[in-house]
Amino acid sequence: MIIPKPKILLAEDDPNFGSVLKNYLELNDYDVKLCVDGFEAYDQFITGTYDLCLLDVMMPKKDGFTLAKDIREKDSGIPIIFLTAKSMKEDMLSGFQVGADDYITKPFDSEVLLYKLKAILKRSGDKSHDHAKKEFTIGKFHFNYDHRQITVDGDTSKLSPKEADLLRLLCIFKNELLPRQKALIDIWGDDNYFNARSMDVFITKLRKYLKDDPTLDIINIHGKGFRLIDNAIRS
Repeated sequence: MIIPKPKILLAEDDPNFGSVLKNYLELNDYDVKLCVDGFEAYDQFITGTYDLCLLDVMMPKKDGFTLAKDIREKDSGIPIIFLTAKSMKEDMLSGFQVGADDYITKPFDSEVLLYKLKAILKRSGDKSHDHAKKEFTIGKFHFNYDHRQITVDGDTSKLSPKEADLLRLLCIFKNELLPRQKALIDIWGDDNYFNARSMDVFITKLRKYLKDDPTLDIINIHGKGFRLIDNAIRS
């Protein structure tokens, strides 16, 4: 059985660097589409299928941050890594605020890039598998998404549809950051202010459901999202 190569959308306006990086990734079993500006990259994204986006920040016509925002509107889950010659904290924060999975400053160690690609694609694949799951164990709780029920010590609570949707996303991203934008778009269909306030209310409700288990906590990562922490020790 032939395993398909992971497909990478590479947006890099430096033709020499872009060509070298494309060839290097292809030698390491990646299928790479190279684009020289943000507009071309977006056109390729909406007409193709990719497993990861590798985006230069400083590009003509459409910069990497704007491109990432446009991509996120179409696909809130695809991994995005930014490439940049800058290392300023403000630029890194801007990258993460638009949903970056990682941020690599040029010049970089090519082996480190390969490691990051492999790790991020593995996490992405694990989450894709988890998206098919309908039942989860978190701490002492058993969560049945289809029935919208959480059970602990024989006691069962019924969740509302949005509570169940939100808890399921938190379970999929357990111990990792669930981006606010992803939750809002996936569940509410829009990341506007009013939906964001509504989500905060549902987070508070979920905390109340889980409060009897001290190994569980839903923490707020200010401006970025939420993390369901599960400290339960299982054999």
